[in-house]
Amino acid sequence: MNVGPSIRVFVVDDHPLVRDWLKNLLQMESDFVIVGEADDAATALSAMSACEPDVAVVDLSLKRSSGLDLIKAVRTRLPDVRVLVLSMHEEIGDVERALRAGARGYVMKGESSSQIVPAIRWVQAGKIYATPEVFSQLAERMSGRQPIGDADATEVLSDREREVFRRIGEGQSTRRIADELSLSQKTVQTYCARIKEKIGLDDGAELSLTAIRWREGKRF
Repeated sequence: MNVGPSIRVFVVDDHPLVRDWLKNLLQMESDFVIVGEADDAATALSAMSACEPDVAVVDLSLKRSSGLDLIKAVRTRLPDVRVLVLSMHEEIGDVERALRAGARGYVMKGESSSQIVPAIRWVQAGKIYATPEVFSQLAERMSGRQPIGDADATEVLSDREREVFRRIGEGQSTRRIADELSLSQKTVQTYCARIKEKIGLDDGAELSLTAIRWREGKRF
């Protein structure tokens, strides 16, 4: 039984059912206190500034925003809040980008039930959390020994370009992406043009097909 001080947790996810599941799971722990929740970056940042959580559990895909943008904002404006990513995205590139943005840990949603509680305690203690498999992959990348065939072609994209690419793979139109990320449609179209140039695609149809294949975990 935990007898230490309470850990104040803030939940950020764009799916209400996921937020409810996570809150119910964490409330079973005597030392966890849920101090707030949000489904987008702006709301989360404002609420966290007021309630001052110890740990924020953040998804990478949010309404009207990107989880990476939120992580960067928290690192700058709320440096005492430790961010743990809970995401369905399993690409090692997503893990690396999240950690570089300022996250202190990364848990996949598919395996989160047994990991999320110890992960929160781990990052609250000032440590970096990931599974041994993820740490091994990160070490391979850092050592330069990752096989060329295993490289993710989207690594040449900026964080914002990769977010647009991911949303294209989810079937979102440029108008919807613009609305979700609070951008103009022209700006999104510019990102699409940059993506096509960087990864060698000829037109919008090829961009959509490639994004869908990437989201399904297929190399290109």
